[in-house]
Amino acid sequence: MELSQRQFSRRTAQSEFWAGCRAIIPLVVGAIPFGIIFGTLAASSGLSHAGAMAMSAFVFAGSSQFIALGLLSAGTALPLIILTTFVVNLRHLLYAVSLVPYVRDLPQVWKLPIGFWLTDEAFAVAIARYHQPDPSPYKHWFYLGAAFFMYANWQLCTWVGLTVGQWIPNAAAWGLDFAMSVTFIGMIIPYLINHSMFAAVLVAGLVSLLAHGLPHQLGLIVAAIAGIATGALVEQIKKA
Repeated sequence: MELSQRQFSRRTAQSEFWAGCRAIIPLVVGAIPFGIIFGTLAASSGLSHAGAMAMSAFVFAGSSQFIALGLLSAGTALPLIILTTFVVNLRHLLYAVSLVPYVRDLPQVWKLPIGFWLTDEAFAVAIARYHQPDPSPYKHWFYLGAAFFMYANWQLCTWVGLTVGQWIPNAAAWGLDFAMSVTFIGMIIPYLINHSMFAAVLVAGLVSLLAHGLPHQLGLIVAAIAGIATGALVEQIKKA
């Protein structure tokens, strides 16, 4: 144990950054087809290349970008598009609450990029690093490496979809986006460590299937709320 602690104590900001980049590689691979398909659909839907790249650069949220793209194509009013994407991204509030104890003492210059680059993938690898008991003072650099790598990958994949993707006939029908579903499953499984988590995941999965037909992907929101409520209920029952 003492040797392990000394090894961690010798970690520098640079080593943490590159460790974060390495840790998120499997999730980056899973996001590649998702990003390419977004770029391909954006180009075919009439959104300009600059508009698609700006969406990936400033929104940086895969599911919200796909939903917004569909709403834009359907001529939906801008306020409704903003509201819908806001609701879809509410899950990030849960991520933020989990990270607060680890980042509350960081300078504001750190909190801004951490907040902007907070994605499902970055959170998954960052929270695992924060849960490690070593005293490294540079764990936020680990987060930065993971988040930046995912961000750069998303921009590159969007560009590839906008350019090379146009040479692939009907790329969206190839089912490449299934890789992202598999990635999310892989992210969730390691965190199923008690009955509350198992119950939450099972209920959320079932509700998402039953509510799949709701407009604007609202079924996902309903499923998330049902999962959270179930997990909280099981916790209360265990404490009773």
